[in-house]
Amino acid sequence: MKLTEKQKKFCDEYLIDLNATQAAIRAGYSKKTARFIGAENLTKPNIQEYIQQRMNAREKRTEITQDMVLRELAKIAFSNGSDFAKVVTKPKKKMVWNDEIQEYEEKEVEEQFVEIIDTDLLPGDKKAAIASIKETKHGIVVEPCDKLKALELIGRHLGMFKDKIELSGQVNNPFDELSVEELKKLIVDED
Repeated sequence: MKLTEKQKKFCDEYLIDLNATQAAIRAGYSKKTARFIGAENLTKPNIQEYIQQRMNAREKRTEITQDMVLRELAKIAFSNGSDFAKVVTKPKKKMVWNDEIQEYEEKEVEEQFVEIIDTDLLPGDKKAAIASIKETKHGIVVEPCDKLKALELIGRHLGMFKDKIELSGQVNNPFDELSVEELKKLIVDED
């Protein structure tokens, strides 16, 4: 079944932000019925097929795939602070007070330092997990990308997190009093 111009416009608008209600409004459907029309449009096989074709074309055009996005997220999610810096213990000459001779003397002591790993030595997957590198008055700061957000996005993609929402109260449904025939008429009038 061929799409109407309004249905094509709905699909094009839907691909902008994946918001069916707003896509219906922008495509010219009534604001009153946009939520219903948007949800119903997404159940129509010809609209689903058209949207999938457009998404596949975009994937080809941009050469960005879901696998690529997941690989980038994995680089962030599985990076560690020790990939970019390490604590090292080194000898250091220091002036230390000597009680026996009642003066300062130079002595070698062990001290710990944070040593930033040279970015030229980092593998590409580790570099991808760095959000920024800047020099401050306190030294070099390496800021990694948001590891928790990356893990959350991967988990959601894998279906690991099921958000459970409990609602209570009254819902005002403007279509509650309409019969099935009246609802169908509204839909046909909108196309």
